[in-house]
Amino acid sequence: MQRADDRALRQILLQRMAAAGSMTFADYMGACLYEPGLGYYTSSGRKVGAEGDFYTSSNVHRVFGRLIAREIASMWRTMGRPAEFQIVEAGAASGRLSADILDAIAELEPDLYATVTCRLIEAEPSLAEIQREMLKGHLPRVAWSTPEELASGTLGITGCLLSNELVDALPVHLVEMTSDGLKEVMITASGDEFREELAPLSTGEIGRYLQRLGVTLQAGQRAEIRLAADRWLRGVARSLVRGFVITIDYGYQADELYGPMRQNGTLLCYYRHQVEEDPYIRVGQQDITSHVDFTSLAKCGEEEGLSTIWYGEQYRFLMAAGMMEELLALEARPVSEEERLKDRLALKKLMLPDGGMGDTFKVLVQGKGVDKPDLLCLGDWTTRF
Repeated sequence: MQRADDRALRQILLQRMAAAGSMTFADYMGACLYEPGLGYYTSSGRKVGAEGDFYTSSNVHRVFGRLIAREIASMWRTMGRPAEFQIVEAGAASGRLSADILDAIAELEPDLYATVTCRLIEAEPSLAEIQREMLKGHLPRVAWSTPEELASGTLGITGCLLSNELVDALPVHLVEMTSDGLKEVMITASGDEFREELAPLSTGEIGRYLQRLGVTLQAGQRAEIRLAADRWLRGVARSLVRGFVITIDYGYQADELYGPMRQNGTLLCYYRHQVEEDPYIRVGQQDITSHVDFTSLAKCGEEEGLSTIWYGEQYRFLMAAGMMEELLALEARPVSEEERLKDRLALKKLMLPDGGMGDTFKVLVQGKGVDKPDLLCLGDWTTRF
């Protein structure tokens, strides 16, 4: 059912289509998610958690942030303990993950905490006050920047830039392989509704993207091409003077993401924890997302001076970072059995493979200006217990 309060953004999009004749799905998705004041991520309202539309790993349990903090501390050490170290979270939302990371660093690595600046980057301006409240115990160590400043490549980061479920929400172009070759899905208006039509590619970048990956789609196959992710990573690479990039998201390498088993691509919407396949309803009121192409992120990073250090499933990353140590510490707390059960179920959700968060989510670690990094994710965690 369409919500009545999507009319303002719907009318804006209809007017744009009337003026231009059509628009790319990337432009449509970009407006639905980021139109100032009206987009899903740029309007007020809870998006994450029980009262929102989906969960992220940082909302499942604070241990997620503690384990990332452990890895960030190993990055600081492998960089020679620089006197100034930045942790930059792109797509910081409420600031919950950054707060958990700083809590852990203050406890586990006080020398790092004394030098760290945690910089939050978020598209929705109204979240700044929520972030201030979330991070009120760490405000002397916190700073803010805009997505535009990150994209400009001027932040001068020495440290670690982190994103958790950001890249999947960057706009995508939709394409379909036809008997006449690769076509792009364009969005047009039919009265007050939206409809799709196939047209020549709006930019040669789309074809070059697939060629660089060595991907050929099957007849009738649809796919998402996220040119915006490569542009985002180029800004990250320019802003990073020395250090690491951690990208956590659901996705695949290109051969699996664009394989023939995915005839309809991976585009989905989320509304109140329900999956929706129609992106043309609840305009600006539902999340629109698709799986991340980690092969392209790695290739783009290498072109921009970021070496690929590690890639793998989230559960492997968390285990290497010290999940068992954190689990044992939780079990040792003098809490009720009910509280212990809550912890176990939450951690199970983070780690569960076979379609759970544990293997659906992947982690890509990239580096710049760091030789032979000694990181936790590179260790063999299976021999530690």
